[in-house]
Amino acid sequence: MENSEAGRRLIDGRFELIGPLGAGGMGTVWRARDIALHREVALKEVRPPDPATAAAQPDLAVQLRERAIREARALARLAHPNVVTIHHIVEPAPGTEGHPWIVMELLKGGSLHDRLAAGPMPLPEVVRLGLDILSALRAAHAEGVLHRDVKPANVLLRPDGAGVLTDFGIAALHGATALTSTGVLIGSPEYIAPERCRGEEGLAASDLWSLGMMLYVAAEGTHPLRRATSLATVVAVLDEPIPAPVRSGPLGPVLERLLVRDPAARPDGAELEALLRAASTALGTGAGAAAPAPAPAAVPAPAPAPVAGPGLYGPPPTTSGTRPFTPGGGSPYGPTTPVPAPAPARGRGRAALIGGVLALALAGGVVGLVQALPDGTSGDPDAKGSKASAPATNVAQAPATPKSATPKPQGTPASAAKGSLLTPDKVRTAVEAFKQQTGTTTFVEMTVYEGYVLASIPTAPGADTYDRYEYRDGQVKNDGPGGTVKPEEPLIDMAAVKWDALPGLLERAQQELGVTKPTSRYVIVEPWLFDASPSMRPYLTDEYGRGGYVYADTQGNVKKVYRS
Repeated sequence: MENSEAGRRLIDGRFELIGPLGAGGMGTVWRARDIALHREVALKEVRPPDPATAAAQPDLAVQLRERAIREARALARLAHPNVVTIHHIVEPAPGTEGHPWIVMELLKGGSLHDRLAAGPMPLPEVVRLGLDILSALRAAHAEGVLHRDVKPANVLLRPDGAGVLTDFGIAALHGATALTSTGVLIGSPEYIAPERCRGEEGLAASDLWSLGMMLYVAAEGTHPLRRATSLATVVAVLDEPIPAPVRSGPLGPVLERLLVRDPAARPDGAELEALLRAASTALGTGAGAAAPAPAPAAVPAPAPAPVAGPGLYGPPPTTSGTRPFTPGGGSPYGPTTPVPAPAPARGRGRAALIGGVLALALAGGVVGLVQALPDGTSGDPDAKGSKASAPATNVAQAPATPKSATPKPQGTPASAAKGSLLTPDKVRTAVEAFKQQTGTTTFVEMTVYEGYVLASIPTAPGADTYDRYEYRDGQVKNDGPGGTVKPEEPLIDMAAVKWDALPGLLERAQQELGVTKPTSRYVIVEPWLFDASPSMRPYLTDEYGRGGYVYADTQGNVKKVYRS
């Protein structure tokens, strides 16, 4: 996947690394040049930058790969001007060591975190930013995607000032495999919604709380709940009153309605948009506008916040040693460090709440929690996201290729790789092995790689939950809970799929995509994104990053060919 050419470091034979944009606890983002299309892009290298971290957590590489694919799939569902654009995902060849690279659009306007380091923003800009990110969140929520980490470092700015939401690496997708274990919370304490601290997940209102807190910081220049330690910050989010905005003018009442701890009492997306537009109108006419914010030069130099009160929102201190990147101020591309989640019952007193938090800390959760507090950074990239198994919304349809113009395949045909599981008989063997373990051939979805097969299989007939399974070297392993079955998407009987059509589909993909020597190939069988009909999609890429997939039904009838 990674090589060098004339002194250049190339990824996938196509993307030349220019220099790092920022580093996080889960990887590094690079400025790169696409030598095939002669454009600059951002590459997210999905691996721990600290070898000691990887050595201490052997399963981390697998988790990172899952998060990379999750981010790509989350973004692949969205086609929105305020959501990061994914170009491509480079996966390591089956059976080899390596890590994914996500190829993303490069944005050169910096992040909102960078902008806020200079002081609060003018109110019209804050309201516009709120409308931009709200629009992105509503599009994501409509597709069943919750972001779960809306914060200034995850908002990039276009040159015209438009806000772009990025880093869906810890997004919750409806029906996707959970990446956190029970009792572990993912997100940044300063911006996380209080109900998520209590263990309540799956609410769009939680993303809106995070948006409201971000707008408060942008308008007021301070974070109302940031404390000197992450434990104190979590306690403040759960329990302490939020000071009324003083510089936000007509935006103030909107923030007060949004930053309430009962998620049911918050405005929903449509109502919030109406409130923000009303505030924008008021600002445009001068009605209720606040006094102009001081120039950036008048903002005091940032200093650590005292324990008893909020500190100025400014650039966090520099990290030291090998401490992992902390998510509040830095790369919007690295997934956030897990945070042990206190789970006090509703209505408990403050003393009991603090006691519960400290008990978790003494049980060993302090390190993860402290690392998740935004108090350190190594850079804030200017880039956007990438794509794994992308649906048609993010790829162009390949033009029909006359057979006379089709390059003659060279080397090993796509359908005949030695030892590959991508043959009809071997796929049927894997399906039968899954049946022996689970009692069914009716799956949520299945992905067949050269060396192994992954499947999502209902936990029981008629169940609305499923587990994840892996078939490798003739053995089936249950990888644990996967998620819930979407009622609108039918299950697929893998024994009824016309697997004999697979070699022909692979050959057609190889020819029509111009991939004469594939370096990566796999097939996904799952409901089609747009109409939920059962689909079979072989993917091919070569060492130059060329490739795409064939979209067919489960009987092998080709619908379209898509080039990545």
